[in-house]
Amino acid sequence: MTNHPDISLPIRAASETALAHGLSPDRCEILQNGNTLVLRLSDTLVARVVTDLDGPRQGSEWFERENAIAQYLAKAGAPVIPMHDKIPPGPHQHLGYTLNFWQFVSAIDEEPPPSLIGRTLFQCHDLLRHFPDKLPELAILTESLELLETLEQKSLFPGSTLELLRKRLRSSLAELKSFPHQALHGDAHGGNLLNTTIGLLWTDWEDTFCGPVEWDIASIIWNARILEDDQVKADGIITAYCAAGGMIHEEALHQSLIARAAVMSAWYPVLYPNPSKDRKEKLQSRLDWLADIR
Repeated sequence: MTNHPDISLPIRAASETALAHGLSPDRCEILQNGNTLVLRLSDTLVARVVTDLDGPRQGSEWFERENAIAQYLAKAGAPVIPMHDKIPPGPHQHLGYTLNFWQFVSAIDEEPPPSLIGRTLFQCHDLLRHFPDKLPELAILTESLELLETLEQKSLFPGSTLELLRKRLRSSLAELKSFPHQALHGDAHGGNLLNTTIGLLWTDWEDTFCGPVEWDIASIIWNARILEDDQVKADGIITAYCAAGGMIHEEALHQSLIARAAVMSAWYPVLYPNPSKDRKEKLQSRLDWLADIR
């Protein structure tokens, strides 16, 4: 994926789509500018626009799944950022861009306690057990295996790294297929969790798929448990998740931690084509851990 330096056209796509549905943008505040552009267009209106038009993930199918999950959870009262209620959910297509619209929430600069992270994740999982739509199984894992082929063709990783990632992904995929599956967030890391004036809210459901709940647990604790060696935080999340009613299988969690590290490593050249020194060090830490793990 390539970040587009000129964002005038996706901004226009978002503004014109809002206008077409009777909402008049009165500002253009950039909240995020990466492979997805996130814009605040008014007091209440936020647009998400896919600006990566030539990356591995094309079409609007994944956006449709995100919309369906977000609407289902918001209607059920889950701790999630809702879609905007004055614009049809879409996803919308305009000027070659795919986009959708969300309610603006005010973030607060306060680290949420592990207990609240674990409890809100369980609340989402508990409701998602009854999500009626069919979702692809273990999608980000299978997608990452396919991505390795592209990385090999473009020589973005050495052969030894590609082989390590393939080995870990294939092994964990085989193991995780044997555990109970349900609808998941799919990318439940701290960046997709906002502490706001109305509570702790989960967002960014574009990677949703069907798999073991341990995948989302592994995603939210991976940095704390492995990179930062913050076992108090990781254990606090797990304890709160189980206290709220969740059940975690240790082997499923172990395999999910391995798979999460492999997935994040595989997507590094896509998400960070020009990584900083810190990003490079984090990638190497993941690869070293994957090489050493049983």
